[in-house]
Amino acid sequence: MELKKYQQNVIDDLEAFLRVLEDSISLKTAFANYWKMHARFPLAVDKIVPYHDKVIGVPRVCLKVPTAGGKTFIAVNALQPIFAARELSARQARLVVWLVPSESILSQTLANLRDLAHPYRQKLTVHFGNHVNILDKEQVLRGTDFDADSVVRGISIIVMTFDSLKGRSKETLRAFRENPNLASFDVFRLSQNELTEFDDTALINVLRSMNPVIIVDESHNASTPLSEEMLLNLNPCFVLELTATPHENSNIISYVDAMALHSEQMIKLPLMVSQQNSQSDVMMAALTLRHNLEALALAEQTKGGAYIRPIILFQAEPKSKEDTTTFEKVKAQLLDIGIPENQIAIKTSEINELKNVDLLSPDCEVRFVITVNALKEGWDCPFAYILANLANKSSVVDVTQIVGRVLRQPYARWHNKNC
Repeated sequence: MELKKYQQNVIDDLEAFLRVLEDSISLKTAFANYWKMHARFPLAVDKIVPYHDKVIGVPRVCLKVPTAGGKTFIAVNALQPIFAARELSARQARLVVWLVPSESILSQTLANLRDLAHPYRQKLTVHFGNHVNILDKEQVLRGTDFDADSVVRGISIIVMTFDSLKGRSKETLRAFRENPNLASFDVFRLSQNELTEFDDTALINVLRSMNPVIIVDESHNASTPLSEEMLLNLNPCFVLELTATPHENSNIISYVDAMALHSEQMIKLPLMVSQQNSQSDVMMAALTLRHNLEALALAEQTKGGAYIRPIILFQAEPKSKEDTTTFEKVKAQLLDIGIPENQIAIKTSEINELKNVDLLSPDCEVRFVITVNALKEGWDCPFAYILANLANKSSVVDVTQIVGRVLRQPYARWHNKNC
């Protein structure tokens, strides 16, 4: 799998920034010069937003890419130019700490990076050879395939959730305790880089000693004081953020607009918005639209078109008060109007009826998925055509993220019937 044109533009932007950075006296100067000389969107000096030096002296930049834009593949391709710019010696560690916001995205990212047949892993092999080591937190804590030799032989990528290294829960504290499994990393120790309140074999000090590259997936989730402290504790050499919804103080070096994805047949456009008078009207309008879309899809399939089973994504409200439209109430209402139970699936933080379900299979009956916030990120179903929002969402980030769940284009190609 090769980069789409817009993805290549993003990598070109990153490489251009790295070149400007090498010739600049400071990060603020580099950021300003980069935008003044940008190949596609040069900015006048008075239009350039100042660089925010949140991890003092460490490059921390953001790539703004819409949902379904292939952020993970972009991140995979970004590692080679970042490490090339560092010009590491043969005995320096090539370590990446890849941070994700949830367990579901963690599992998905680990599986894809470990799969030798997956395009992500194949691209890593092209860039770094056969010495690519994909690790989770448990492996690292045990020292499994993780020692001072392995991190210099090739590239080691540790995938963890944001919560793995922040806060003081029992699970988190394991990263801050003495760990004899990591004793071999003393070759990288520099006493001035250690967090002196923790043992030098603690995972946090081991990671600090190697100045890792940090990838922050869905970085809009990593702006709290605890998240900032976590990044500082890791002592990174470079921080690369990826999100569709960056914060105001993000140092954006590349933008991708939705039309670029549409031209590559990655997303469904236009996006049609309909406001209803009540939640029951929202449900009925969504059900009617889905019924009509499925009729069109079946007609196209009989003419040789691809199999498509339109799905509604219902966003219910959390259990905060008695009159909220919770996922149980939404399911009950669907059952009351005659929807078969095998066509309904619930996905919340506690209930996952989508586990091991192939929603794209012709054998799957699911046509209605009910969620609260669990599918806000890291889940895209190309058959999800309709978002029925039954929750009162006002956050721009929340709305943008949930709308993104219904944008991915089935089979990444246009279909004869424009619905």
